[in-house]
Amino acid sequence: MSITIKDAAGIAGMREACRLASEVLDQITPHIVPGITTLDIDRLSAEAMARQGTRSATVGYQPPGYPPYPGHVCTSVNQVVCHGIPNDKPLKKGDIVNVDVTVITADGWYGDNSRMFEIGEVSIAAHRLCALTFDAMWLGIDQVRPGARLGDIGHAIQKFVEGHGLSVVREFCGHGIGQKFHEDPQVLHYGRPGTGEELVPGMTFTIEPMVNVGRRDIKEMNDGWTIVTKDRSLSAQWEHTVLVTPSGYEVLTLSAGSPATPDFVKGMAQATA
Repeated sequence: MSITIKDAAGIAGMREACRLASEVLDQITPHIVPGITTLDIDRLSAEAMARQGTRSATVGYQPPGYPPYPGHVCTSVNQVVCHGIPNDKPLKKGDIVNVDVTVITADGWYGDNSRMFEIGEVSIAAHRLCALTFDAMWLGIDQVRPGARLGDIGHAIQKFVEGHGLSVVREFCGHGIGQKFHEDPQVLHYGRPGTGEELVPGMTFTIEPMVNVGRRDIKEMNDGWTIVTKDRSLSAQWEHTVLVTPSGYEVLTLSAGSPATPDFVKGMAQATA
């Protein structure tokens, strides 16, 4: 495993990239209302990136064996777990949608984050799923400190999610990030405490649990990208990029419009290098 440890300049670059990624979500949030299409969300996101001088990491992205991804962002609606492709179908009241934004700065640093949006009034089950997934992400983040293990993050998320009768998707995970979109380590959202790579200051990675109301099983659609729940149950995801600091962690993808940090993690959420 080859993990890049960021020096002071790298941390500064990541702070800027991640703040800008979060600000894209801030800018599009007022527009995500009933009747908007995910293609509209994609266009608004691309325009926000252009204004701030960043570009999308996803448009044209093509890992081996995949077709080029066509969207500037990923838009995953209802039973879509991740990698939903923007389309022209209007969102309606009761839908939930994840918007996943990854930007690249002029200096080549990547910032990656996503948020859930509830369209109008949603069902109790949908709102509960979004809220519990948000808390699960933060419980994972709150495990981050030098000397902790990646398994500590996954265990905290899995225990919380399954304790509420939900399931954690296992085929997709968080990842290291820097001047590449996906770096080591892989950050699983399930696991055993005390296992996995040891965390050290200067590591930057995403924590992005995908949580289903039903079973954890998933399947890929024919477009080669869209992942859905096999039982068609609702799925939700939240994502932040974090930095391991000498005293704990810093959440890099926070901006003025970010949802409020839960009370149970406010003590460390602002820890800085």
